[in-house]
Amino acid sequence: MPDRLRNLARTPTALAAVAALAAVAAVLLPAVPGAYARDGARVVGERRSEGRIVDLTVRSPALGRDAEVRLLTPDGWQRRGPDDRWPVLYLFPGGDGDHRTWTEEYGIQKDPELRGTLVVMPGMPLFGFCTDWFNQGRGGPPAVEGFHLREVLPLLERDYGAGTRRAAAGESQGGFCAVSYAARHPGLFRAVASHSGFVHPLQHPRAVRAGATYLGLDWGAIWGDPVAHRANWRAHDPFHLAERLRGTSVHLSSGDGTAGALDPPGTPPDPHIPGLEDPARPFPEDVLSPTEAVMDEESRALAARLRAAGAAVTTHFYAGTHAPPYWRRELHRSLPLLLQALDGPQRRNRS
Repeated sequence: MPDRLRNLARTPTALAAVAALAAVAAVLLPAVPGAYARDGARVVGERRSEGRIVDLTVRSPALGRDAEVRLLTPDGWQRRGPDDRWPVLYLFPGGDGDHRTWTEEYGIQKDPELRGTLVVMPGMPLFGFCTDWFNQGRGGPPAVEGFHLREVLPLLERDYGAGTRRAAAGESQGGFCAVSYAARHPGLFRAVASHSGFVHPLQHPRAVRAGATYLGLDWGAIWGDPVAHRANWRAHDPFHLAERLRGTSVHLSSGDGTAGALDPPGTPPDPHIPGLEDPARPFPEDVLSPTEAVMDEESRALAARLRAAGAAVTTHFYAGTHAPPYWRRELHRSLPLLLQALDGPQRRNRS
């Protein structure tokens, strides 16, 4: 992917921006833990590299193509062990949907805290946004939520030792994935963390339109029109599902879009995305990353809404831009919360 597109893909304005087109139904789906993969999804390739890393190629009817999933296996993990069930941490990628991000950019395979956990890193289409695409009401592939929850999850539980103690986190687009999935499927994850996530799309529908248009994509294919298909937008928007997160520990972090501690001197501003800025509410002059400023507004709005709903939420808001160094730092800040949620008898052996 050209650098310009890769960088934009990692911005939730774009990640929402092209959230890769969205949901067949405006209704909330039932929880899916434990079901077998439907419609013939199956693993057609398996490759081990760097010791604990296993890459799977899944033939996915939901996506209409083959797709990749990377696993970081725990110490003592055995392929298809019938009795071993490991606690699972799902890590969702940014807007480019790259399943390799967490190991190649952030090196999580070196983190000793994760040696007792099965880490699952599913890919998705560019700006797939963890949604079954609306496609002007036609539905059909790619159904990203279907791929992740009704294909990958049961395949891993059936054949790869994944247990039912689950947590999830993500950066940028992936932050939306973790929180939206938890809200749409209460009980699926015990804890979730969003790092610079697009966690309240209806607060900035213009950001969806601007980012998608910038990339030459059909912004209305995501969740439809925000007015005519508002119910579908709400059915995926964590802000409007806050009550459903009462049983899940939630951590939200974001920067304010200004230069922060991890931005090198002379850091340039984000590429200009026409239509992103609201003329009635221009960004402050010191904002280098309008995308991160949008994510900050949405994360703060969701945090307040979760507190009002009686949900357990922690936050970390800081000066900083929409950039990987912050997401690496924030993952480590949130890991104790995520791993504590996976704790229980025999956490390091089975769930």
